[in-house]
Amino acid sequence: MTAVDELDDEARTLFALKRVPPTRTLAYGDHPSQVVDLYGDPSARPVVALLHGGFWRERYDRTYLTPLAAALAEDLNGCVALIEYRRVGDAEGDGGGGFPATFDDLPPALAALPGAGPVVLAGHSAGGHLALWAASRCPTAVSRVVGVAAVADLARAHELGLSDGAVAGLLGGAGRVAERLDETDPMRMPAPAAPVVLLHGEADADVPVELSRRYARAVGGRLLELPGTGHYAPVTPGTRAYETLRTALTEP
Repeated sequence: MTAVDELDDEARTLFALKRVPPTRTLAYGDHPSQVVDLYGDPSARPVVALLHGGFWRERYDRTYLTPLAAALAEDLNGCVALIEYRRVGDAEGDGGGGFPATFDDLPPALAALPGAGPVVLAGHSAGGHLALWAASRCPTAVSRVVGVAAVADLARAHELGLSDGAVAGLLGGAGRVAERLDETDPMRMPAPAAPVVLLHGEADADVPVELSRRYARAVGGRLLELPGTGHYAPVTPGTRAYETLRTALTEP
């Protein structure tokens, strides 16, 4: 995520969209961030679960993806579940997240979703990392996983110092990163049993496309690179990149 005064055109377009209230909200725990917003008919299928980005930090929440959730619910004639999770606190407050709390939220969040079957799980940026992690750890809960501009290689993201050391913040400090990668880095975990699709803009300045390329080579999955596309267009309704995402969520 980028500071407001540093937003590129893609980010400005997305963040200018009106936030859309959900059909209903359900809780999967006692913390204020342990909630899921539902869009569309909860009894409809498919169920698409979304995980937002923001480099796992408390200051960034799910609201920027509400236009995406609403658009997908309408376009897919299904139910979209926008998952919130505990995040890493900062000067603005304690989010209750980081290792292991952020990761601990994903299994109960998926279990709380409507319906008895597995869901299509998609995540943007840091949410893409969490989606890949959850698909590996909760294989029966996920029928397909789509990582959009995903932080798919946690170790490499740490080496690059993405977002001022966000990986270290997630894992409890730079001194704890190496010992915790086996539990948290999708690159070091079993490949998801579900089909994996990675969408990544070749012009992404927030999360380099290199991370998705490395995951696709090492773990597997179908990589769709989007020429001339940055970090936010794939999750912005009305863009060509959004159409690519919509297809990736539903293709056989």
